[in-house]
Amino acid sequence: MGIFKNWSRFEIIWLLTFTLVNIYLFFAWEDSLIGLISSITGMLCVVLVAKGKISNYYFGIIQTGTYAYIAYGYGLYGEVMLNALFYFPVQFIGIYLWKKNKTDHGVKGEDVIVKSLTKKGWLYTILLMLTLIVGYGFFLKFLGGKVVWTDSATNVLSIAAQILMLKRYTEQWLLWISVNILSIFLWVTALVTQGGNDFSMLVMWSAFLVNSVYGYINWRRLSIKQVQEAA
Repeated sequence: MGIFKNWSRFEIIWLLTFTLVNIYLFFAWEDSLIGLISSITGMLCVVLVAKGKISNYYFGIIQTGTYAYIAYGYGLYGEVMLNALFYFPVQFIGIYLWKKNKTDHGVKGEDVIVKSLTKKGWLYTILLMLTLIVGYGFFLKFLGGKVVWTDSATNVLSIAAQILMLKRYTEQWLLWISVNILSIFLWVTALVTQGGNDFSMLVMWSAFLVNSVYGYINWRRLSIKQVQEAA
């Protein structure tokens, strides 16, 4: 029993590797303790999402609060608002919604029923995201933020991905892949231009990217198995 039931060898190695890298950076580069906490809880959160486990949200509560604090120090106001005003409260909504849609059968230990978007759903999602990216980018520019267009894109894509996650759509992972690539660029830019020692943020987003690819593969497999079991 517990959150580590039915973990694959890949999942254990993946989590252990990135955790050890974070701990090394904490001592070698004098990284911040809050950065270490944010990164490790974030990795636990996303790997549990990939496994379809409701417990991901409990780690998400810690990660979103600490990450918002770190981002504020770098002037990444889009990231701050996204995490403090959206991600943090959404964790509690996620716990409620996923518990309402738990599976009655076990497919390698996942907790919830997964779904897929229609072609029309994809079209509406893409058009809305493009519109919001442009509008929010100008707003961040008005606030005097840094790297505003990348910041805007990561925020809008993140919100869309989070909504798809709450609704249990497999396609959330394609958006998370895009978010993670943009976020790595965002933090590389921030650390190079402003300095700082929060290299754990780069490790965290790199770990998120690996996990998002794995998450998409795993949720596709879960979707197929759930359909077969329901037949």
